[in-house]
This record gives sequence, C-alpha cells and structure tokens, in this order.
Amino acid sequence: MNEPVKPVTVTDELLSAWLDGELDRPEHAAERAAVQAWLHEHPQDAARVRCWAADAEGLRARLAPMLDEPVPAALRATVTRRPFVAARWALAASAAGLLLLGGALGAGGLWQWQQRAASAPLAQRGSGGWVQRAAAAHAVYVPEPRHAVEVKAQEEHLARWLTRRIDVPVKLFDLRTQGFELVGGRLLPDGGGKSAQLMYQDAQGLRVTVYLRKPEVGTPAAFRYERQGELGLFYWVESGAGYALVGALPKEQLLALAQAIYSQGGGKATD
Repeated sequence: MNEPVKPVTVTDELLSAWLDGELDRPEHAAERAAVQAWLHEHPQDAARVRCWAADAEGLRARLAPMLDEPVPAALRATVTRRPFVAARWALAASAAGLLLLGGALGAGGLWQWQQRAASAPLAQRGSGGWVQRAAAAHAVYVPEPRHAVEVKAQEEHLARWLTRRIDVPVKLFDLRTQGFELVGGRLLPDGGGKSAQLMYQDAQGLRVTVYLRKPEVGTPAAFRYERQGELGLFYWVESGAGYALVGALPKEQLLALAQAIYSQGGGKATD
C-alpha cells in the first residue's frame, strides 16, 4: 500500500536551498516542484527571493577580490617558521576562502547571467557598495515581464510608502519628455538599511532604474559616471539622498535623464 505523499512546507531554508541549486537532484524533485509552484502563487515572496540573489551578487562583487590578495608578510613569516602551523593555517585559509566565496556566489546560481552584468569592474574602480547594489538590482528586476515592480505607478501611495520606508523623500520623477514612463517602484534591502528603486520604460520597452537611498556619513557626493558592460551608471549624493541612475543607454542619453532628475529635485548633476 502506497503511503500518502506529505505536503511540502515552504520555509526560508527550503527557498535558500532552491536558490542555491540544492534541489536540482532527482531525489528533491517534489520539493523543487512545490517551491516553484509556491513562488508562482506568492509573487511578493518571489521578489524577496530575487532580493537575496541581488545581495549575494553584491557580496560576490565586493568580497571575491579578497581571495586574490597576498598574505601579509608578517603572517607569512610566522607560519613559514612553523611548518605544522603553516600547513594547518593554509588549510584553514583555503576553507575560509571557499566558504566566503561560496556564500557570496551560492544564492546567485539561478542568475548566472547576472554575474556577467554586475561583476568586478565597479569594485575595482572603487565605487561604493550601494552603487554595486543598484546595478545588481537593475539586472535582477529589469528583465521581469510581470513582476518588475512591487507597486505600480498608478497606485497613489507609491511615493509616500517608499518615503516612509527609506527615510528619504522619494519623488516620482517625470521623464516623459525624455521618452520614459514610470512603471512603478519597489523597496529593496541596502546593506544595513533600505533603499528604493523606481523603474521607467520607453515605447520600445527599454527600461532604466533610479536607485535611492539614505547615504552613510562620509559618502562622496561627487557626480560620477561608470560603464559596466552594456550598463551605464550616473550616481551622486545631494541633500541627504543618494541617487544611482542605471540603464543600457549611451552616456549622452543617460546624462539627459540624470539632468531631468536633477531639475525636478533629485540633486545636482553636471557632466
């Protein structure tokens, strides 16, 4: 007599395992199917899982270069003088490095394409981690056909809701003169705090995002531009708010959008 199939309870641990590819094995087929069905029925939780992937990508970009840093000379001299300790230290360092990189990369398995779009150049050029997160969030949500935003532009409470959540006045910029209509916005994790993402789309379906956050004390305020693969980024800090405009556009067109944001109260932008 066949035993009845027990229902699968979808927990955060199971979602994390699905995101890391741990449910890809045949013996986990029932759990994988249950998670996929559950995510389809719970779009807000699916967005939360995508945020995990964005955070993992940000960690990967921020921490992976540490694995290539040389061992400090003083530490190398110490372990060289004590072979047994050296062997154990090397083993521990290797394990720690694998754990560090594995933790950063694991949750991004489903979004391997995102690693190419939001990879090392930003970290190598010295941009802040928040700019990396802006690029990662853009790469995660822009391709979404149905759930690209959490709250649609038509919902009047969008600006008030985001303002309350990130403790920064959120203005819904009018970019129609530049050919872009507001799609909506969403709340995102941002290091130890929160940030907001506004998404805009043109008539051809091309999307740009504006990432807003409350910057830490000492964050550089200078207006800067970076190119990351197909993505261009203008970012700056003004009047207690950080802005990052992200899009796969030529620099001149992206600058025109940044200037439009500035003219509507989004900080001062100059080339």
